[in-house]
Amino acid sequence: MKLNDTVFEKFPVLRTPRLVLLEITPEAGEAIYHMRSNGRVNQFIPRPVMETIDQGKELAVKTQEAFYKKQAIGWAGILRGKGDVIGTCGFNSIDFPNLHAEIGGEMDVKYWGKHIAQEAVETIIYFGLNTLGLQTIEAKVSPNNRGAIFVLEQLGFVQEALFRNRVYHDDVFKDMAVFTLHKGYEKYPILNL
Repeated sequence: MKLNDTVFEKFPVLRTPRLVLLEITPEAGEAIYHMRSNGRVNQFIPRPVMETIDQGKELAVKTQEAFYKKQAIGWAGILRGKGDVIGTCGFNSIDFPNLHAEIGGEMDVKYWGKHIAQEAVETIIYFGLNTLGLQTIEAKVSPNNRGAIFVLEQLGFVQEALFRNRVYHDDVFKDMAVFTLHKGYEKYPILNL
């Protein structure tokens, strides 16, 4: 068994009932900056707060480069009929030999609570399992991030580990939970696929 690496020949655009998931480009840099400089978006993610729009553009370029090196796939979520990036999501790392990827993302706080994140993640999971050929998808989240955990559990992810004091951020050690989805155990309540 091996992953379908032909998906890296042309960036895969995905569609959901409310979203178009496109390649993250430097034009998304401003939206990335606004999300990553927002304390609410970052409250459960141990990473530095983004300080400039240029940092957002640099991250977009790194994301594009990772795709063309077949290391990751990052999508920008855009509401259908609108042009603004409202979130990002994707496979932050892809482990080809083990048919495994880690998923992660973020969304502008204006769109929280509308099940849009679940719609995006569900579509990306479907693509990962059925087109890319993944066997497992993993998400690492703060055990306090109830919103992310809810989305993961709705889609069939199961907590497989809790690492105490896993990351050191803002002068504090923080725990990290690992949720995994194994092919054959996924759920698709929104798209009914």
